Amino acid sequence: MNITTGMITESQRKAARVAGGAGLVTMATAVIGTFLIYAPLIVPGNLAETARNITAHEARFRLQIACELIYGTGVVVLLTALYQVFEPVSRGLAMLAALFRLLFAMLWVLFALHLLHALRLFTGAEYLRVFDADKLQALARLDLYTNFDAYYVGLPFYGLASTVCAWLWWKSKYIPRALAGFGLVASAWCVACAFGFIIVPHFDKAVNLWWFDAPLGGFEMITSVWLLVRGLKPGAPLTR
Repeated sequence: MNITTGMITESQRKAARVAGGAGLVTMATAVIGTFLIYAPLIVPGNLAETARNITAHEARFRLQIACELIYGTGVVVLLTALYQVFEPVSRGLAMLAALFRLLFAMLWVLFALHLLHALRLFTGAEYLRVFDADKLQALARLDLYTNFDAYYVGLPFYGLASTVCAWLWWKSKYIPRALAGFGLVASAWCVACAFGFIIVPHFDKAVNLWWFDAPLGGFEMITSVWLLVRGLKPGAPLTR
């Protein structure tokens, strides 16, 4: 059995602050992009009006595409920093969490691709004029709804990554155990809801979609602020 001292290296401290900054930036990007840029353009149940909004505010819609890519990039920075923080605690679990989070990050590139495709359909590229307007709008709607579905397909990976990280926070005592324990519960809840949404028809009628990932988002926001302001606490000796 290999026993480590639990001492925190300077590289771990720096990585923790990078993780805190990346966590806040990605969260801010997602909130601003989704609720301030994208949501006002979408008219539920009225694709024609949505199409008019998007074509009239094309630059704004393109900014949302950029937000998707910024978010994905931020997640990659976050997983890299967290791997460096957790590698002395458990290299295998740190790698597993990084892989789960990488899968989630890759989906955001897919989101951007679908939005760009929808934009081409709405703006009527020259080579698409062989299709009538109704068919183009139907295809664009498919792209917009695919993003919604893809998020909930990716959500289990997000939850699993956070579950592993919360366990490593708990084991290492780098953050308060009360916060790590809350993270374990919130992450496991997110995973359960995500699979429930996929497996059980109309699961979102029993559990509001907002409650799937809201507790987990709160945990990650608090943890990010803690890492920026307080950094890592000295951990107890660890067995590997």
